[in-house]
Amino acid sequence: MKRTWTGSVAQAALITALAMGASPVLAQDAEGEDTGSITDAADVDDQNVIIVTAQGRSQSLSDVPIAVSAVSAETLKNSGTSDIRELNQVAPSLLVSSTGNEANGSARIRGIGTVGDNPGLESSVAVFVDGVYRSRSGNALSELGPLDRVEILRGPQGTLGGRNASAGLISIYTAPPSFDFEGYGAFTYGNYDAIKVEAGINAPLGDTIAARIDGVYFERDGFYNDVTNGVKINDRDRYLVRAQMLFEPTDDISFRLVGDYSKKDEACCAATFVQPDFAPFARVSPGLDPFTRPTDGPALTSTGNPIVPILLGLGQDPRALNQSTFNRNIYNTPGRSFDGETEDYGLSGELNWDFGSVTMTSITAYREYDNNQGSDTDYTTVDILYRAPGENAGARNFKTFTQEVRFNGSAFNDKLDWLIGGFYANEKLQVRDNLRFGDDYGTFVACRLAIALQPSLGPLGITVPDPSQTNCFSPAAFGAIQSGAVFGAATPAVVASLNNLASISDAGGTGDVYNQKSNNFALFTHNIFHITDQLDLTLGLRYTNETKDFNGTFGNDNTVCPANRAIIGPLVGLSPFFAGILSLSCQGNSTSELDGVSIADKRKEDEFTGTAVLSYKFDDDWLGYASYSRGYKAGGFNLDRSALSNPLFLDVNNLDVGNLQFDEETVNAYEIGVKYGSRRFSLSASAFRQEFSNFQLNTFNGSVFLVQNVNACSTDLAGADSDASAATGACLADNVIPGVVAQGFELETMLSPVRDLTATMGITYTDTSYKNNLIGNDSGTPLDPALRLLPGDNLSNAPEWVGTASLTWTPPLGNSGLNGLFYINGRLVSDYNTGSDLLYGKEQDAFAIVNGRIGITGPDRRWGIEGWVSNMFDVDYTQVAFNTPFIAPQQTYSAFLAEPRTYGVTVRGRF
Repeated sequence: MKRTWTGSVAQAALITALAMGASPVLAQDAEGEDTGSITDAADVDDQNVIIVTAQGRSQSLSDVPIAVSAVSAETLKNSGTSDIRELNQVAPSLLVSSTGNEANGSARIRGIGTVGDNPGLESSVAVFVDGVYRSRSGNALSELGPLDRVEILRGPQGTLGGRNASAGLISIYTAPPSFDFEGYGAFTYGNYDAIKVEAGINAPLGDTIAARIDGVYFERDGFYNDVTNGVKINDRDRYLVRAQMLFEPTDDISFRLVGDYSKKDEACCAATFVQPDFAPFARVSPGLDPFTRPTDGPALTSTGNPIVPILLGLGQDPRALNQSTFNRNIYNTPGRSFDGETEDYGLSGELNWDFGSVTMTSITAYREYDNNQGSDTDYTTVDILYRAPGENAGARNFKTFTQEVRFNGSAFNDKLDWLIGGFYANEKLQVRDNLRFGDDYGTFVACRLAIALQPSLGPLGITVPDPSQTNCFSPAAFGAIQSGAVFGAATPAVVASLNNLASISDAGGTGDVYNQKSNNFALFTHNIFHITDQLDLTLGLRYTNETKDFNGTFGNDNTVCPANRAIIGPLVGLSPFFAGILSLSCQGNSTSELDGVSIADKRKEDEFTGTAVLSYKFDDDWLGYASYSRGYKAGGFNLDRSALSNPLFLDVNNLDVGNLQFDEETVNAYEIGVKYGSRRFSLSASAFRQEFSNFQLNTFNGSVFLVQNVNACSTDLAGADSDASAATGACLADNVIPGVVAQGFELETMLSPVRDLTATMGITYTDTSYKNNLIGNDSGTPLDPALRLLPGDNLSNAPEWVGTASLTWTPPLGNSGLNGLFYINGRLVSDYNTGSDLLYGKEQDAFAIVNGRIGITGPDRRWGIEGWVSNMFDVDYTQVAFNTPFIAPQQTYSAFLAEPRTYGVTVRGRF
């Protein structure tokens, strides 16, 4: 698919102007920042010398021969970063988005990330906070409090410690305690009645102990107006408390204890209907085939789409179908709610002990994360599908214990810098769900079948769909069916099963529970051989062993499914219409046949991964490198009963639990790069290629979530991967090759010609694409037909071009001791498809986002007042578009919108 730049000319020009001023990203200076890092400003000669621990050792950023972006505390403050989503604005290779629940937030690096709402899939981009692994990247979509820095490592990771990751990692370092008595506070007020209060104090408790406590409270009205129920959706009501203690009994021993608790009590996440103003191809296509790219036609939400009159007839508010995609008035089912609650807390201890030639680091942590979220899951006024708020509403609970130990030192007269260590994680995951069919489900799906019969009965002058009838068949149509003229001998079974189907109302899940226990241990080593004063060879190796024990128990009261299985089940092979009746009766394997049924399974895998880097220091400022790395992400279980079986063939007495499994994902990555670093100017450029085997893809097809491993075949499948058949497109196992390739280049620069002025720029070009001749798992099974648009196209949410730029100016204001602040940043993104199945109506045009901050700070930064704006030009864009549940095959799409323009004033003080 050809990618183009079609964003706002004014916004693009502004970002280009920033880039012309110098150049990015990222870490800007070492000065303290007012909200948390309570330290004095660094000496002018030390500005922009960025120290990172990306290789498990403290090093200058320009000396690290890997692709890493470091974002300083000052940049984080100026860019308004409060969770990892705001990092998009300063890191061009990173994209963080969220969908139906912020617990499902996904981070992508170089176009690669874990897609979808299934907690059984681990994150391709691992997130660490103060060295502690967070079970899923969505866990970091909450207040982070004052930060010291953020490091974003690109490409496979695993030889330096912690949890392995196939696409990269985000390491967040919070502001630590110090041996000075200090405090700070900040108050923010913004539009949407946003109120944010931050405060903290740091105090020495003697010569060897210091303590620090920080707190953040944030509330804000929602961006969506639920007109039906008179409430706001996507609001903010959250807080964080973090307490720390630093114990340094000697110069050689340091122990840091961190405890934190955060809570969110918010309504999330609403969606609107997709219109052609967002996606020009969101139109009725010939034959209503969503896989056909329409060149013209009415909007999918028009009455030209036969499902739309059905929705209107069942009570859909027409305003939702006629307004812009970006009109944030929504019209949900009366009484349905998006209310949810999230708790996240934990305790960690980090011990650093210097034995002279050897340093030991031990990080021990325990964390709990619990989230539940109600939803009007069909996002319409019609009551088709819902989750009632409460502790079982799409809930996930993680209890994670991790232990990491590293030893590093030097040997052979400093010719070798070595690091060895081990990592252990015990993760207990419980998923609870209460997804149910709504009051209108039976009539609605009966209408879908009525539409399917219109071509047969229409020539007789009969209009078939009639949503005023319980079974949605007009009296004339149902009379024709009852006469036997349509289905012959099968007529009694069809009539009885249609009436049964139409009776489904408020039925389904009463409490499905999935438990998964994961034990992960790893041994790793990362060694730098100084072959000469200028030439280094880095070799890293990791062995990972992963065991997952799974069990599930189902609760369900949908008795129509087994009743219709008995009536129409023997006939499903005779007609797609018969199969449709049973499929809709048992959608997602929702059946009382599973009520009280338990299943269990286990999988075990191990993998060797590693890295090799050859780097050359041309002089004190220039570094070149070339690397190879192999990464891995564990396989697991699809925690969704719909994956057990096609509902047509569900056999409760012979459940194949193996259908829930998906295989581990591996990647081979190659990279070359060059870095230049000085106090006034830095540059980092790299070119890369990453090849993914068994790529883990999670896709919502309009009815259920599919978890599919994606590979490719080295032989031509003659288009069998692009047809509608699940039986065609197989490949011999010996011919299976990687199915996803990410390749491109990255450039990041920083220029600080004088102390008070810093400019940054970043450009990333990434061609992250599926290969042609796609297949499923590595045994050569065919690709699922719902993914038939994937071969040869870009991955979802993987724009080819991304540019970021920023400008920071902090001039003194005369001799008053005051300083001004002017900060602006921008992110310009080329167009991309936001849906993981790549349907045409989900394509997002190019766009640009600009943020800014202006203010005054007092002497020694003791106080400050700032005005700020995010999304300055109020750009409308989406995070993800998806198939509106159960509307297929007469397709409509819905979209989770990104945030509109926000602005406000912040007042700060410190002592």
